[in-house]
Amino acid sequence: MKLTTKGKFAVTALLDIAIYSNSTPMTLCTISERQGISVSYLEQLFVKLRRFGMVKSYKGPGGGYVLAKDLNKISVSEIIKAVDDDMDARSCNGMRNCNSNNKQCLTHDLWNGLTNHVYNYLDNITLNDLVSQSKTSIIKLSKA
Repeated sequence: MKLTTKGKFAVTALLDIAIYSNSTPMTLCTISERQGISVSYLEQLFVKLRRFGMVKSYKGPGGGYVLAKDLNKISVSEIIKAVDDDMDARSCNGMRNCNSNNKQCLTHDLWNGLTNHVYNYLDNITLNDLVSQSKTSIIKLSKA
């Protein structure tokens, strides 16, 4: 199980839009500069995010991306799944054919439980939660 840069960068990019866009389209260049993610990598991610209905794109001057759903309706797990990232701890992806002889391994239930816990945790965190956390962090930093 490993969360790759695809999932991490997709969450970061959508959080950037949620915090900074003010409902106006955000360019990938702007996100790239602010978050240190290459534009070409963002382009690949946003094709998938748009196809999954997470963002809307606008072309032309003043164009860019906006969130297609309310912040409370976008969970972290949805974002990660949209970019084809997989956090499955099971080597069989739930098919119960873990071993070379196509049988369930002895630790299948352990890895199945871990996978379920990870997805349940991320299912319950929305972009709205992350925006609230980031605002709290900014306030704490400004007081220090």
